[in-house]
Amino acid sequence: MKLARLALHHARPYWTWVVAVLILQLISTIAALYLPSLNAKIIDQGISKGDTDFIWSTGLTMVVVCFVQVVSAIGGIYFGARTAMAIGRDLRREVYYRVNALGALDVSRFGTATLITRNTNDVQQVQMLVLMTLNFMVSTPIMCIGGIIMALREDIGLSWLLWVSVPLLFIVVGFLVVKLLPLFREMQERIDTVNGVLREQIVGIRVIRAFVREKFEGERYREANENLTRVSVRVGNLFVLMFPLIMMILHLATAAVLWFGGHRVDAGQMQIGSLTAFLQYLLQILVAVMMGVFMVMMIPRAAIAAERLDEVLSAEPSLAVPAGVAAPVSHAVEFSEVSFGYPGAERPVLNKVSFTARQGATTAIVGSTGSGKSTLLNLIPRLFDPQEGTVRIGGVDVSDLSRSQMASLVGLVPQKPYLFSGTVASNLKFGRPDANDDELWEALRVAQAKDFVTEKPKQLQTPIAQGGSNVSGGQRQRLCIARALAAKPRVFLFDDSFSALDVATDQRLRESLHSATEGATVIIVAQRISTIREADHIIVLDNGQVVGSGTHDELLEGNETYREIVESQLSIEGVA
Repeated sequence: MKLARLALHHARPYWTWVVAVLILQLISTIAALYLPSLNAKIIDQGISKGDTDFIWSTGLTMVVVCFVQVVSAIGGIYFGARTAMAIGRDLRREVYYRVNALGALDVSRFGTATLITRNTNDVQQVQMLVLMTLNFMVSTPIMCIGGIIMALREDIGLSWLLWVSVPLLFIVVGFLVVKLLPLFREMQERIDTVNGVLREQIVGIRVIRAFVREKFEGERYREANENLTRVSVRVGNLFVLMFPLIMMILHLATAAVLWFGGHRVDAGQMQIGSLTAFLQYLLQILVAVMMGVFMVMMIPRAAIAAERLDEVLSAEPSLAVPAGVAAPVSHAVEFSEVSFGYPGAERPVLNKVSFTARQGATTAIVGSTGSGKSTLLNLIPRLFDPQEGTVRIGGVDVSDLSRSQMASLVGLVPQKPYLFSGTVASNLKFGRPDANDDELWEALRVAQAKDFVTEKPKQLQTPIAQGGSNVSGGQRQRLCIARALAAKPRVFLFDDSFSALDVATDQRLRESLHSATEGATVIIVAQRISTIREADHIIVLDNGQVVGSGTHDELLEGNETYREIVESQLSIEGVA
C-alpha cells in the first residue's frame, strides 16, 4: 500500500521518536486498564467491608497510576506530534524538489493547480493520519485486547456482550469505508478544480475586468465550488450517520451490561465492583473501537492523497540531468536538423531546423505567430529536449551540460517578464548572487532601468511584489533584461523582450546592448522589425521551418515571407 510505504519511508529518520511514542502509549494504556480493576477492589473489598485503610491505600495507588497515565499520554502526544510534523515537512520538501527537477512538459502534464494541492492539502492528509495513528491507533489495539482480557477476568459470563458489540462496530466501519473511498478521491479532484479556477481568475483579474467577464467567471467558480460542496455533503452525510450508529451500539451495550449484570449480581454470581469494572472495560473497548473508527475514516482520504503524492515523487524527469562535461571554449549556438513537437500535437512545432548563431554576432529569429520562435529559443537552455537532431553550444551537445554549466553559459529573458517578491537587488542577483552593487547599476544602465530605480527612495532595496505587480510592464521587462545582464552569461537569449518598450527606449537599449554583449552570442526573437534590422544574421521561420536567412537587406530583396512581415509593419521605403 502506497500510504504505508510513504509513511514508513519518511518516518525512518525519526524512529527514536516513534519508539518513544510506542513505549509511552503502552504505559498510558496499561495504566488506564489498571484503574477499573483498582476501582472494583475499593468497592468490593473497601466500601462493602468498611475497610477505610484499604480504601485510602488503594486510592493512593489510583492517584499514582493516574499521574503516570497523564504524564505518559502527554509525552506520547508530544513525540507523536513532532514526528508527524517532521514527516509533513519532509514530504513537502521532497515534492518541491521533485517538481523543480521536472521539465516544463512534465509540469504541464500534471498542471499547476494539482501540484499546489498535492504539496499542501494532500501532504496535510498524510500528516494528520500519521499524527492520529501515533496518538490513537497505537493505543487502540492495546486497549481493545487488554480491555477484553481484563473484562473476562472480572466476569466471563458477560463475555458474549463483547463478541456481539465489537464485531457489530467493525461491520459498521467496513460499510462506511467502502462508501467513502471513491468519495474522497472525487473530493481531492474537486479541490484541484477549485484551485485551478481560482488561480486562473486571480492571475487574469485584469483581463476579466477589462472584458467585463466577472459574472461569467463567477459562474465558473460557483459551479466548481458547488461540485466540491456536493461531494463534501455526501461525505458529511456518512459521517453524520456514523456517530449515531456508534453511540447507539455504545448505549445498547451499556444497557445490556447493566441489565444482565444486575441479574447476575442479584443471583450472587458476581459482585457489584466487578460489574462496575466490567462496564468500564466495555466502555473503554468501545471508545477505543470508536477512535479506531475515526482513524479508519481518515485512511481512505489519506490513501488517495498518498497515491497522488507518489505520482509526483515517482515521476521521472523527461530531461536527464548529466554530470557535465568540459565547458565549451567557444559559445556559438548550432541547430542541426532539430525537430520538436508538443505531446498530443497534430504536427511538430519545429521541423528539421538547422542554422548557426555565431559568437560575437547578433542572430535574430523572426516569423509569424505560431511559427515556433519561442519554442526554438527554449531548446537552447534545455527547457525542452528536441525529438530529433541536436542543439550545441561551442560544439558541445546541450544535453551533456550540467544545469550549473548551463546557468553560467546562458542568460534567458523570457517572453513573459517575471519578477520574484523581494527587492530590485535580490531579483538582479538571481542569476549571480555574488554580483556587487556596481555591477548591478551597470546592468540597470544598459537595460535603461537605472533612471527609474534611482528615483526610488530605497533604490536597489526597493521592494518588488510577487510577479513584479508593483511596477509597470516596461519597467518589469527592463528589470528582467538587467537580471540577465548581471549574470554575465556568454549566450544571451531575448524572447520578444522589447515588446513593452517604446521605440526610443528600444533604440537606446539596443545601442547599449551592443557594447555590453560584445564577444557573446546574442539571439533575439522579436516581432518588431526595427528591433532586428541591424542584426548580423536573421533567420526566418514559417510553420516550424527555416525559409530564409541573411541580413535585413538580403532578405528584403530575396525572401517573400520576410518581405510580407516587413510590409505588414512599415512601407518598404521606410525600412530599406
